[in-house]
Parts: sequence; C-alpha cells; structure tokens
Amino acid sequence: MMIMIIIINVSAAENVTYDGRSLIIDGKRQLLFSGSIHYPRSTPEMWPSLIEKAKDGGLDVIQTYVFWNLHEPKQGQYDFGGRYDLVKFIKEIQAHGLYVCLRIGPYIEGEWTYGGFPFWLHDVPGISYRTDNEPFKFYMKNFTTKIVNMMKSEGLYASQGGPIILSQIENEYENVEGAFHEQGASYVRWAAKMAVDLETGVPWVMCKQSDAPDPVINTCNGMKCGETFKGPKSPNKPSMWTENWTSFVEVYGGQPYIRSAEDIAFHAALFIARNGSYVNYYMYHGGTNFGRTSSAYVITSYYDQAPIDEYGQLRQPKWGHLKELHAAIRNCSGTLLKAVPTNISLGQSQEAYIFREEAEGCVAFLINRDNKTTAAVQFQNQSYLLLPKSISILPDCKTVIFNTAKVNTKANTRIRKPTLTFDSADRWRKFTDVIPNFEDTTIRADTLLEHMNMTKDESDYVWYTMRFDNNVSCTEAVLHVESLGHVTHAFLNNIYFGNTHGNKSSKGLVMENPIKLNDGINNISLLSVMVGLPDSGPFLERRVAGLTRVEIQCTNENEFYNFTNYEWGYQVGLFGEKLHLYREQNLGDVEWDEFEVVSDSNQTLTWYKIVFDAPKGNGSLALNLSVMGKGEAWINGHSIGRYWVTFLTSKGRPSQSLYHVPRSFLKDTENVLVLLEELGGNPLHVTLDAISINLNENQSYSSHPPI
Repeated sequence: MMIMIIIINVSAAENVTYDGRSLIIDGKRQLLFSGSIHYPRSTPEMWPSLIEKAKDGGLDVIQTYVFWNLHEPKQGQYDFGGRYDLVKFIKEIQAHGLYVCLRIGPYIEGEWTYGGFPFWLHDVPGISYRTDNEPFKFYMKNFTTKIVNMMKSEGLYASQGGPIILSQIENEYENVEGAFHEQGASYVRWAAKMAVDLETGVPWVMCKQSDAPDPVINTCNGMKCGETFKGPKSPNKPSMWTENWTSFVEVYGGQPYIRSAEDIAFHAALFIARNGSYVNYYMYHGGTNFGRTSSAYVITSYYDQAPIDEYGQLRQPKWGHLKELHAAIRNCSGTLLKAVPTNISLGQSQEAYIFREEAEGCVAFLINRDNKTTAAVQFQNQSYLLLPKSISILPDCKTVIFNTAKVNTKANTRIRKPTLTFDSADRWRKFTDVIPNFEDTTIRADTLLEHMNMTKDESDYVWYTMRFDNNVSCTEAVLHVESLGHVTHAFLNNIYFGNTHGNKSSKGLVMENPIKLNDGINNISLLSVMVGLPDSGPFLERRVAGLTRVEIQCTNENEFYNFTNYEWGYQVGLFGEKLHLYREQNLGDVEWDEFEVVSDSNQTLTWYKIVFDAPKGNGSLALNLSVMGKGEAWINGHSIGRYWVTFLTSKGRPSQSLYHVPRSFLKDTENVLVLLEELGGNPLHVTLDAISINLNENQSYSSHPPI
C-alpha cells in the first residue's frame, strides 16, 4: 500500500487544551511529531532550511530550550540579537506552518555550560539553585516572566493566534529532587504555580517529573519511553515523550553512539501503540556548541548523528525512515485518537495493540520483541511475518504499510574534500602568550583559590603562580599537583615541562612530574583549565574546580614541601584573551612574529593567524584541525568552538577533528583565522574542507560514525 504524505499548515491555533488522550488544538485531538532544534546551535541563515527539512520530514512541532546565560550574561543586561534572536526563530517556525514547544526551564542541562544558568547567579548572597530558596526563586521567576512577556508582546502564544502550543518549566528535576528533601517537593509546587499563573493560555509540561502538580503535564525523556514511562500522573493528562534521543552526547575521549533508524522508529511506534500522542526527537538537528558553550568535556559538535546533521544535511536513512513512520501513523491518526487500545498476545515475544472504532475503522500494531528471530504470527485469521525487533503498522488491521525494521531509504555517507590548505609558512603569523610569574600578578592569597569563582565563566583559564627559595639543595625533585579542573599545564622558570588531564568520569586529576630546580629563587606557574562548566546534579552552586594541593617532593633529601597554604599569585585568563586577539580590530595590539617551520612547530600557548579568501559557492565547510592539539578557533571574530584533537578515543582516534564553519561567518575575501593552541599543534597542515553527501546506491542501510 502506498502511503500518502499529507503536509498541513498547522501553526494558526487559537485554543490549546488536553484530555487523557492528547493535546486538543482548536477543538480537535492532535497526534504530534516534534523535533528539537536549538537556535544558538546554528545560525539565523540556517534556520529556514533546517525548519523546512523538519517539516518535509513529517514534523508538526519544533522544540527548543531557552538559554538564560546567553540572554542575560550580566544581571539585568539582555541579549536577543543574532544567533540569540529567539523571537525571529519562533516567527520563522510559524512562517513554515509548524508549532513550537518552548522549554523555558530556565534550568536546561542540555550539555550546555552551567546548565544554562548565568554564572552571576553564583554570587547572589544566600542562593541555592533549584530548591525552595527565595533568592533563586526571585531570579528564576524574573527571567521566566521576561520570556513569557516577550512572547506575549509578539503574539506568539497559540492563545493569541501564534505557534507556541506548549511551554516547559524546569527540566528533569526528579533526578535531583531527593537531595533537597521536603524543599524539593515544595519547589516543584511553587515552580508549577508560578508558571501557570503567567497565563500563557497554553499547557505547561515538566519532563521526568512524575509528581508534576495539576494542571502541569508530566512527560518522559529517554530512548525507550514506550517501555519505561509509567504514564501521566492523572488519567486526564495525555502521554507525551519530550526527548526521544536520536543519538547521545559525545565527550572528548568517548566513542560516538550510533543509534539506528530502526531502533528510533521501533520505540516511537511502540509509544504511539501504547496510547502516546506526542513524540519529540532530541535532537532532530543538534548543531554546534560555538564558543565556550559546551558543558564539561562535551565536544563542539552536538548530536551530529541526528536526522539532520551538524551541517544541516540529511542523515540517511534516519531522516527518510522516520518520515515514512510519521506518514504511516498520520494515515490512521483519526482512529488512534478516538479508539481505546486493547492488547493481545501473539506469541512468547509477540503482541498486538488494536485500536477499533466503529466510525473510523481499525488500526493494529503488531510487535515482535525478539531481537534475533523473525516471527510468524496469526492475527485476525491472517498470517504475518514480523522481522526481529520490529513493529508492523496496519491502518485497516489487515494490510502492513510500514515495518520499523524494514528501511527503504538509501543510506548516505558524508564526504569531505579539502578546498584550501594553509600550508604556506610565509602566510602564518604567531604570537606566544606570556607566562606570568608571581611578581606579574595582582590577585594574591595565602591558599589555593577556586577556579570557577575567579573566571566567572569568562575564560577557561586561571594561572596559579608562586616562587620559593630552594636553599636545601633539592636536586632530585618531583612536582605533585592535585586538581579538580580538567587540564593542568606546568611551567618552571618559564620553561614548559608537562601537562595532565582528566576525563568525563574522573573526579579530579593528579600530576607528578620530575623537575630540575635552580639554586635560589624558582618560579612555578601552573595553568588550570576547564573545558566547560558542569551542567547537572544538585547543588550546582557548590561545585568547585581548580588546584587543591601542590607539593614538591625532594627525593634526595627524603622530604616534601607542601605549598597548598602558601602565598600564591593569580591571573584570570590568558594575555591574548584579555587583548581579544581573535578580533580583527585587535590584531595590531601585539607584534606577530613570522612562522619558522623548524622552531615554531609544537609550541605551547601560542596564537596563530592567517588571512584567506572564502571558497566559492554556498556548500557546507569545516575546518580540519587534525594536526592541532587543544585550544579554540575563531574566524572573523566568531568562535567556532573548542578543539581537543589529541584526546583520543579507545580506538586511537580524535573524538572530533572537523569543526563547522557556517558560511555566514565568512566574507568573500580577507577572512582571518585565529587559532589558540595549548599543546603544540602544527598549523601548516590545517585545511578548510567542503562537506557534502554521497548516496550509497548499493545498500539500503548503514550506520556511519561522524568524520
């Protein structure tokens, strides 16, 4: 049977309510497919194409977080321009005839630095995040109200004829609620009431919050909500899935998680079969963690394995297979929304969900949970073969129009082709950052200070410096450093002698390096580095980072010297950061040296710059940094994110070596690329690559890890 794909302009709603079956929009029950696309993880120039591809893929709704730390980076100072233009993004969705689910939070997690909180919250006296705490509730309500009022002023809620049909308050709070005891439950009640009292005219949801107070709807997040979700709190609320993970977040040193199109489709269909009415794919397009926005150890590319990849290109067969699923279910949605399902066994690992309604007809989902064996089953006096771990959809309880394990869409492969090679030493210039010693610092303390409280999330870097008099002939010395940061670099008398780093699962790091001390005064400069702030867990405001213990062990004297409580000097950020060397107007503030091929390769804490003309065309581009170490890259002042190519996976490969360069970041000529290199990469072999898609004509399915 051919599936008829119907695309309807759906965004002009005026009344949104719900019952125990689904959302009700303008008096009609709706079965909705949604996809997460986060506006700051792409560019305004990309938004129309992304939204159009989502619509073509059979989606009804675009779901997005609201990013507090972007919009209020300093208390009372707001930014809604450029990639942060939330109103423009929502109006673009509306222009394409889709609905919006607005996840205000304002805590979002989302693998976003500090869970989306602006760091200035940390300095509010007496504050405790996400609990029944008056200072926190004041600022949470203030920001939530600001966003709601902004949406109202633009007429964007469905109650005003706009596209927003749902809003979310908080995010997966049940994961931490127990840590706050009775104050957790009272906070949930307060947050729900605060949201509802804003009178948006549309329902509110709380994801992974089984005790969500009426009238807020509790929803499911995860990969298998058709199996794990215990259902809405009340029989008068619909069953909704706000995050069906299409992949999983990647961290430096971690292998990519490849979730197949078949598995995503199986669990989405199962959720619908078990009376679900809203499925959101997290992510439908992941995008890019530009700048320093990713949370601890999270790579710059975000959910690249989603149906629309980081560059905005279709990832097949996921996109096409899910499009067919959406069409199959929409083909029988009338019956699904009116009938009450019944469940019967078809075998040891097989079952059927049947929706029968006299006026609308009959719909069946035939399910085979056996992962290995095709099952022959009898259903309504007919025989059916069910592929391993699959669901067949029968819109008339007779004819199979879709099976989740049968993929008709051809797989594709992403390919790259270098368009520019920056291999001319004559074109590169370099500036070596300044290594501060104790006498260069102005911040002093007689102890080791906490990293994040010093940087306020305005830099990844803090220098810890001290000097001491080696008057005991410590000739065989070992420097011992303990840190709750992510990376530590060590310099002795301005000479680099090593680094160490942690990983996503480590609770800290330890460095032990032999050092050669001078007789008399020695200067030690330790650079503490964070690769994103934490984004989850209770008491986020209490989390600490940075150096916690520093010792020098003199093995020849069998003694050690503890410098933990000692006079330390501090510098926040690198010298080049303070000068904003990545901005074109500031490049002349330092003297850039010529690049020497022999002596300048593999230098630490070095800034490199080169000027280039953009490749012709409008195709996708990526900076190939496979020859670099660790640092950050800017093009024309736009940060395309952190890179950490030398942090290899268990298979000996970088977690990410290609870094998305949006076309809107480029000019036709005289573009400036700036690299900040921590570990000693060689920029001579950096390339700018064209990224395209190649269809695999000879195969119907293949899972391809990112390149």
